[in-house]
Amino acid sequence: MDRAMNRTQLLAAELFNYSYANYQDHLGVNERFDRLMPETVLALETAEREEWPREKVARELDVEPEQADDLLRRLQDARAVVEAENPAEAFRNGVRQSIQMAMESGLESAEETEKLVRQVCYRAADLAYLLKVEESSLSRYSRHLRREPDVEYHDGYFDEED
Repeated sequence: MDRAMNRTQLLAAELFNYSYANYQDHLGVNERFDRLMPETVLALETAEREEWPREKVARELDVEPEQADDLLRRLQDARAVVEAENPAEAFRNGVRQSIQMAMESGLESAEETEKLVRQVCYRAADLAYLLKVEESSLSRYSRHLRREPDVEYHDGYFDEED
């Protein structure tokens, strides 16, 4: 890994459904990844911050108003992953989003199930990227990955951060 991607690049990867490793592989060789997708992220963040009407967002991004709404929603989803407390929470948020999208589109066939499995595998690859960037191990986040609502874990197994 030459250099870790910055926040805007990570958001662009999420927004446009690229794995982090794939996005990074295109940096320095593809203007779309270096400039265009990050500019879209920055424009969406400005639109949010300045509370642009959807028509202005659509005009600025040269998309239909419905697409502008979708991009703004997807930016929020991207932030939930990129700005998560730690890599394990980023993974959990990403997997949750993948499952929700699969359920919304109808998870009724073996082919659709396989597509969801691929998405979870991509999320695992993104987790590996994040762990490599911070030079950490998966075991450090065992508690975060095993977390259940209203349950406290005291076994300490693999919980290096405690």
